[in-house]
Amino acid sequence: MLSSGRAAAGRAEAGQPAAGPNERGDEVTKARPKVTVIGAGMVGGAVAQFLAMRDYADIVLVDIVEGLPQGKALDLLEAGPVLGFDTGITGTNGYEETAGSEVVVITSGIARKPGMSRDDLLKTNMGIVRSVTQQAVQHSPDAVLVVVSNPLDAMCHVAYEAAGFPRERVIGMAGVLDSARFRAFIALELDVSVEDVSAFVLGGHGDTMVPLSRFSTVSGIPLPELLPADRIKALEERTANGGAEIVGLLKTGSAYTSPGGSVVTMVDAILLDKRRILPCSVLLQGEYGLHDLFVGVPVKLGQGGMRGIVELDLRDDERSGLQRSADAVRDLVGAMARIDAETTASA
Repeated sequence: MLSSGRAAAGRAEAGQPAAGPNERGDEVTKARPKVTVIGAGMVGGAVAQFLAMRDYADIVLVDIVEGLPQGKALDLLEAGPVLGFDTGITGTNGYEETAGSEVVVITSGIARKPGMSRDDLLKTNMGIVRSVTQQAVQHSPDAVLVVVSNPLDAMCHVAYEAAGFPRERVIGMAGVLDSARFRAFIALELDVSVEDVSAFVLGGHGDTMVPLSRFSTVSGIPLPELLPADRIKALEERTANGGAEIVGLLKTGSAYTSPGGSVVTMVDAILLDKRRILPCSVLLQGEYGLHDLFVGVPVKLGQGGMRGIVELDLRDDERSGLQRSADAVRDLVGAMARIDAETTASA
């Protein structure tokens, strides 16, 4: 009878030893790291799919809708034989099976609907993100949180306060996606491989983002050496409106493939301790002259989450753009505080 490594991993999750010799002296396979993805919608499903194809971590997919995470998990599991991965994938409506996760990805929330005010959207998503964060950290107190829910930078504040984690372990996914879009548009414009394009976008996740063209290169050649200023400006504007462009084309729904891939880039950096420099939304405490705000900046990402912040020497116009972006985030944080106060007063 064949004894599988997956069975050993399952025993480890049940509280039995995950590694070390067994009675016969054979080495028992160490349990894989566990990643929880909260929200089994389009983005959550894409995260689970791309991570499963990495084949180094097991996945728990959580959603409040009965049958949805279970169905998506089963579909992914059945893709393993044809795509060549042995990832363990579990779908659940509860949080018990998420226990011991090293990374928790939060994608839960609703999109803004016609006739819905900004405050209505904030109030709804605040409640969702706060609730799922509290439940997740109860079972995984040592996890790194990767927040994807929108409005991104504001929801990072909600998750940070709900978790009670140090700032190193609450990180928002925004700049990786925005920078990927900028890279894609640069590659299209120059008819070159995206692999040769490096680009950076700072600031909040929205139309106040700050693409840094002078830090963007093609095989080490600065972008301003390859394109005139008006073409660069057009690419920056398209990047800032990248999400809205996809929404306009799809008519129903929004981007999910590129956000899913961006999340997995961050998860790779954390679980594999790659110490990559990636633009992420993190809580600033004096860096870039900003305090107590989640804003997208270059971060060294590795084991345990944020291992450092890279402070660039920005020009006056770039610093002004970053300040405008931070002001927009501060406005949302203030609106959330007011909503919380009104909710408490009316209770």
